[in-house]
Amino acid sequence: MINIGLTGWGDHDSLYEDLQRKTDKLQVYASHFPIVELDASYYAIQPERNILKWIKETPKRFKFIVKIHQALTLHADVLDFASSRQALIDEFNKMLEPLIAADKLAMVLIQFPPWFDCTTQHITYIRYLKTKLSDVPICVEFRHQSWFNSTYKEQTLEFLTAQQIIHAVCDEPQAGQGSIPLVNRITHDVAFVRYHGRNVHGWTKKDMTDDKWREVRYLYDYTEEELMDLVNKVKVLEHKAKTIYVVFNNNSGGHAAANAKMYQRLLGIDYDGLAPQQLKLF
Repeated sequence: MINIGLTGWGDHDSLYEDLQRKTDKLQVYASHFPIVELDASYYAIQPERNILKWIKETPKRFKFIVKIHQALTLHADVLDFASSRQALIDEFNKMLEPLIAADKLAMVLIQFPPWFDCTTQHITYIRYLKTKLSDVPICVEFRHQSWFNSTYKEQTLEFLTAQQIIHAVCDEPQAGQGSIPLVNRITHDVAFVRYHGRNVHGWTKKDMTDDKWREVRYLYDYTEEELMDLVNKVKVLEHKAKTIYVVFNNNSGGHAAANAKMYQRLLGIDYDGLAPQQLKLF
Protein backbone atom coordinates (compact mmCIF):
# COMPACT_ATOMS: atom_id res chain seq x y z
CA MET A 1 0.00 0.00 0.00
CA ILE A 2 1.26 3.45 -0.95
CA ASN A 3 0.22 6.08 1.59
CA ILE A 4 0.51 9.69 0.41
CA GLY A 5 0.62 12.82 2.55
CA LEU A 6 2.23 16.20 3.19
CA THR A 7 4.62 17.82 5.62
CA GLY A 8 2.42 19.33 8.32
CA TRP A 9 -1.21 20.28 7.91
CA GLY A 10 -1.23 23.99 8.70
CA ASP A 11 -0.01 25.66 5.52
CA HIS A 12 -1.85 23.92 2.68
CA ASP A 13 -4.37 26.65 1.89
CA SER A 14 -5.86 24.88 -1.14
CA LEU A 15 -7.31 22.23 1.19
CA TYR A 16 -9.06 24.77 3.41
CA GLU A 17 -10.92 27.09 1.05
CA ASP A 18 -14.24 26.47 2.81
CA LEU A 19 -12.85 26.11 6.32
CA GLN A 20 -15.01 27.69 9.01
CA ARG A 21 -12.58 27.31 11.94
CA LYS A 22 -8.79 27.13 11.83
CA THR A 23 -8.89 24.56 14.63
CA ASP A 24 -10.54 22.11 12.19
CA LYS A 25 -7.56 22.00 9.83
CA LEU A 26 -6.28 18.56 10.85
CA GLN A 27 -9.75 17.02 10.56
CA VAL A 28 -10.13 18.48 7.06
CA TYR A 29 -6.61 17.42 6.11
CA ALA A 30 -7.40 13.85 7.26
CA SER A 31 -10.32 13.77 4.81
CA HIS A 32 -7.79 14.13 1.97
CA PHE A 33 -4.74 12.12 3.06
CA PRO A 34 -4.09 9.09 5.32
CA ILE A 35 -0.71 10.25 6.69
CA VAL A 36 1.10 13.42 7.73
CA GLU A 37 4.65 14.33 8.66
CA LEU A 38 4.59 15.93 12.11
CA ASP A 39 7.29 18.60 12.08
CA ALA A 40 6.24 20.47 15.24
CA SER A 41 8.15 17.82 17.20
CA TYR A 42 11.36 18.94 15.49
CA TYR A 43 11.11 22.34 17.17
CA ALA A 44 9.74 21.31 20.57
CA ILE A 45 8.59 18.25 22.52
CA GLN A 46 4.82 18.36 22.14
CA PRO A 47 2.67 18.27 25.28
CA GLU A 48 0.48 15.22 25.76
CA ARG A 49 -2.68 17.30 25.32
CA ASN A 50 -1.63 18.12 21.74
CA ILE A 51 -0.88 14.51 20.88
CA LEU A 52 -4.19 13.31 22.33
CA LYS A 53 -6.06 16.04 20.46
CA TRP A 54 -4.45 15.04 17.15
CA ILE A 55 -5.21 11.37 17.76
CA LYS A 56 -8.85 12.23 18.45
CA GLU A 57 -9.14 14.40 15.34
CA THR A 58 -7.94 11.73 12.92
CA PRO A 59 -9.57 8.48 11.77
CA LYS A 60 -8.45 5.06 12.89
CA ARG A 61 -6.25 4.36 9.85
CA PHE A 62 -4.42 7.70 10.01
CA LYS A 63 -0.71 7.70 10.88
CA PHE A 64 1.93 10.25 11.84
CA ILE A 65 5.54 10.34 10.68
CA VAL A 66 7.13 12.10 13.65
CA LYS A 67 10.22 14.20 13.06
CA ILE A 68 12.76 13.81 15.85
CA HIS A 69 13.80 16.87 17.87
CA GLN A 70 16.41 19.14 16.25
CA ALA A 71 18.87 18.70 19.13
CA LEU A 72 18.89 14.93 18.55
CA THR A 73 19.84 15.41 14.89
CA LEU A 74 22.67 17.72 16.03
CA HIS A 75 21.10 20.77 14.38
CA ALA A 76 20.98 22.41 17.83
CA ASP A 77 22.59 22.21 21.27
CA VAL A 78 20.85 19.71 23.56
CA LEU A 79 21.48 21.91 26.59
CA ASP A 80 19.24 24.61 25.09
CA PHE A 81 16.31 22.22 25.53
CA ALA A 82 17.08 19.75 28.32
CA SER A 83 19.55 18.96 31.09
CA SER A 84 21.15 16.19 29.02
CA ARG A 85 20.77 14.25 25.77
CA GLN A 86 19.30 11.31 27.69
CA ALA A 87 16.72 13.59 29.33
CA LEU A 88 15.63 14.88 25.91
CA ILE A 89 15.42 11.35 24.53
CA ASP A 90 13.27 10.34 27.50
CA GLU A 91 10.94 13.28 26.86
CA PHE A 92 10.71 12.43 23.18
CA ASN A 93 9.94 8.76 23.85
CA LYS A 94 7.30 9.78 26.40
CA MET A 95 5.70 12.01 23.78
CA LEU A 96 5.41 9.04 21.41
CA GLU A 97 3.59 6.77 23.87
CA PRO A 98 -0.01 7.85 23.06
CA LEU A 99 0.66 7.54 19.31
CA ILE A 100 2.05 4.03 19.80
CA ALA A 101 -0.90 3.05 21.99
CA ALA A 102 -3.35 4.32 19.36
CA ASP A 103 -1.41 2.57 16.54
CA LYS A 104 -0.91 5.92 14.84
CA LEU A 105 2.88 6.10 14.70
CA ALA A 106 4.24 5.27 11.26
CA MET A 107 7.88 5.98 12.12
CA VAL A 108 10.30 8.48 13.61
CA LEU A 109 12.13 10.52 10.98
CA ILE A 110 15.74 11.48 11.76
CA GLN A 111 16.86 14.09 9.24
CA PHE A 112 20.54 14.83 9.67
CA PRO A 113 22.10 18.18 8.71
CA PRO A 114 24.09 18.74 5.49
CA TRP A 115 27.42 18.64 7.35
CA PHE A 116 26.68 15.18 8.87
CA ASP A 117 29.02 13.21 6.63
CA CYS A 118 29.95 9.55 6.43
CA THR A 119 32.44 9.09 9.28
CA THR A 120 32.96 6.52 12.03
CA GLN A 121 31.83 9.08 14.62
CA HIS A 122 28.54 9.70 12.83
CA ILE A 123 27.90 6.00 12.21
CA THR A 124 28.40 5.46 15.95
CA TYR A 125 25.88 8.20 16.69
CA ILE A 126 23.28 6.55 14.43
CA ARG A 127 23.81 3.28 16.31
CA TYR A 128 23.37 5.18 19.57
CA LEU A 129 20.03 6.68 18.47
CA LYS A 130 18.86 3.28 17.28
CA THR A 131 19.42 1.81 20.75
CA LYS A 132 17.57 4.73 22.36
CA LEU A 133 14.59 4.34 20.01
CA SER A 134 14.59 0.57 19.90
CA ASP A 135 10.82 0.17 20.28
CA VAL A 136 9.79 2.25 17.25
CA PRO A 137 10.50 2.18 13.50
CA ILE A 138 13.09 4.81 12.63
CA CYS A 139 14.01 6.36 9.32
CA VAL A 140 17.25 8.18 8.53
CA GLU A 141 17.50 10.93 5.95
CA PHE A 142 20.98 12.04 4.99
CA ARG A 143 21.82 15.38 3.41
CA HIS A 144 25.58 14.91 2.86
CA GLN A 145 26.50 13.32 -0.45
CA SER A 146 29.31 11.20 1.03
CA TRP A 147 26.84 8.57 2.25
CA PHE A 148 25.91 7.72 -1.34
CA ASN A 149 29.09 8.32 -3.29
CA SER A 150 30.64 5.48 -5.25
CA THR A 151 32.81 4.48 -2.28
CA TYR A 152 30.17 4.25 0.45
CA LYS A 153 26.75 3.85 -1.21
CA GLU A 154 26.47 0.08 -0.92
CA GLN A 155 28.00 0.07 2.56
CA THR A 156 25.53 2.73 3.69
CA LEU A 157 22.58 0.67 2.46
CA GLU A 158 23.99 -2.51 4.02
CA PHE A 159 24.48 -0.71 7.33
CA LEU A 160 20.89 0.61 7.36
CA THR A 161 19.57 -2.85 6.48
CA ALA A 162 21.59 -4.52 9.24
CA GLN A 163 20.36 -1.96 11.76
CA GLN A 164 16.73 -2.31 10.54
CA ILE A 165 16.61 1.41 9.77
CA ILE A 166 14.37 2.78 7.02
CA HIS A 167 16.25 4.60 4.26
CA ALA A 168 14.64 7.87 3.15
CA VAL A 169 14.37 7.90 -0.64
CA CYS A 170 14.61 11.60 -1.49
CA ASP A 171 13.97 13.65 -4.58
CA GLU A 172 15.78 16.96 -4.06
CA PRO A 173 17.91 19.52 -5.90
CA GLN A 174 21.34 18.25 -6.86
CA ALA A 175 23.41 21.02 -5.33
CA GLY A 176 26.74 19.49 -4.41
CA GLN A 177 27.85 17.98 -1.10
CA GLY A 178 24.76 19.21 0.80
CA SER A 179 22.36 17.09 -1.23
CA ILE A 180 21.92 13.41 -2.01
CA PRO A 181 20.86 11.59 -5.17
CA LEU A 182 17.59 9.68 -5.39
CA VAL A 183 18.60 6.19 -4.30
CA ASN A 184 15.56 4.06 -5.15
CA ARG A 185 16.34 1.20 -2.76
CA ILE A 186 14.82 -0.15 0.44
CA THR A 187 16.53 -1.25 3.64
CA HIS A 188 13.41 -2.34 5.53
CA ASP A 189 10.00 -3.79 4.71
CA VAL A 190 8.68 -0.23 5.14
CA ALA A 191 9.75 2.39 2.60
CA PHE A 192 9.71 6.16 3.05
CA VAL A 193 9.85 8.58 0.13
CA ARG A 194 10.22 12.36 0.51
CA TYR A 195 9.79 14.87 -2.31
CA HIS A 196 11.52 18.21 -1.63
CA GLY A 197 11.23 19.71 -5.11
CA ARG A 198 14.10 20.64 -7.40
CA ASN A 199 14.84 24.29 -6.70
CA VAL A 200 18.62 24.19 -7.00
CA HIS A 201 19.08 27.93 -6.42
CA GLY A 202 17.12 27.90 -3.16
CA TRP A 203 18.52 24.69 -1.68
CA THR A 204 21.59 26.23 -0.06
CA LYS A 205 21.19 29.16 2.32
CA LYS A 206 24.07 31.30 1.01
CA ASP A 207 23.53 34.88 2.25
CA MET A 208 19.77 34.60 2.87
CA THR A 209 18.06 35.15 6.21
CA ASP A 210 16.35 32.16 7.85
CA ASP A 211 12.91 33.53 6.90
CA LYS A 212 13.87 34.18 3.29
CA TRP A 213 15.44 30.73 2.98
CA ARG A 214 12.26 29.06 4.23
CA GLU A 215 10.33 30.96 1.55
CA VAL A 216 12.42 29.61 -1.32
CA ARG A 217 14.06 26.35 -0.27
CA TYR A 218 11.07 24.14 -1.07
CA LEU A 219 9.63 26.41 -3.76
CA TYR A 220 8.88 24.02 -6.57
CA ASP A 221 5.90 22.81 -8.59
CA TYR A 222 6.41 19.34 -10.09
CA THR A 223 5.18 18.92 -13.65
CA GLU A 224 2.94 16.00 -14.55
CA GLU A 225 5.82 14.48 -16.50
CA GLU A 226 8.11 14.70 -13.46
CA LEU A 227 5.43 13.20 -11.23
CA MET A 228 4.91 10.34 -13.68
CA ASP A 229 8.63 9.57 -13.49
CA LEU A 230 8.41 9.54 -9.69
CA VAL A 231 5.33 7.30 -9.87
CA ASN A 232 7.28 4.80 -11.96
CA LYS A 233 10.07 4.82 -9.39
CA VAL A 234 7.73 4.27 -6.43
CA LYS A 235 6.12 1.36 -8.27
CA VAL A 236 9.52 -0.35 -8.25
CA LEU A 237 9.59 0.01 -4.45
CA GLU A 238 6.03 -1.31 -4.25
CA HIS A 239 7.24 -4.71 -5.46
CA LYS A 240 9.72 -4.90 -2.56
CA ALA A 241 8.19 -3.11 0.43
CA LYS A 242 5.10 -4.09 2.41
CA THR A 243 4.14 -0.47 3.11
CA ILE A 244 5.24 2.78 1.50
CA TYR A 245 4.85 6.27 2.94
CA VAL A 246 5.24 9.20 0.54
CA VAL A 247 5.45 12.81 1.73
CA PHE A 248 5.48 15.96 -0.39
CA ASN A 249 7.62 18.65 1.25
CA ASN A 250 7.68 21.17 -1.65
CA ASN A 251 5.40 23.69 -0.02
CA SER A 252 7.25 27.03 0.06
CA GLY A 253 4.86 28.14 -2.69
CA GLY A 254 1.88 26.01 -1.68
CA HIS A 255 2.36 23.36 -4.37
CA ALA A 256 2.58 20.24 -2.21
CA ALA A 257 -1.13 19.43 -1.91
CA ALA A 258 -1.89 19.76 -5.61
CA ASN A 259 1.21 17.76 -6.55
CA ALA A 260 0.24 15.02 -4.06
CA LYS A 261 -3.30 14.89 -5.49
CA MET A 262 -2.00 14.56 -9.05
CA TYR A 263 0.49 11.89 -7.96
CA GLN A 264 -2.35 9.98 -6.29
CA ARG A 265 -4.42 10.25 -9.47
CA LEU A 266 -1.53 8.99 -11.60
CA LEU A 267 -1.21 5.99 -9.27
CA GLY A 268 -4.96 5.35 -9.43
CA ILE A 269 -5.30 5.24 -5.65
CA ASP A 270 -8.59 5.84 -3.85
CA TYR A 271 -8.29 5.69 -0.07
CA ASP A 272 -10.86 4.14 2.25
CA GLY A 273 -11.21 5.10 5.90
CA LEU A 274 -10.43 8.80 5.58
CA ALA A 275 -12.22 11.42 7.68
CA PRO A 276 -15.57 12.50 6.19
CA GLN A 277 -15.40 15.50 3.88
CA GLN A 278 -17.00 18.65 5.29
CA LEU A 279 -20.21 19.52 3.51
CA LYS A 280 -20.24 22.75 1.52
CA LEU A 281 -23.20 25.08 2.02
CA PHE A 282 -23.46 25.74 -1.75
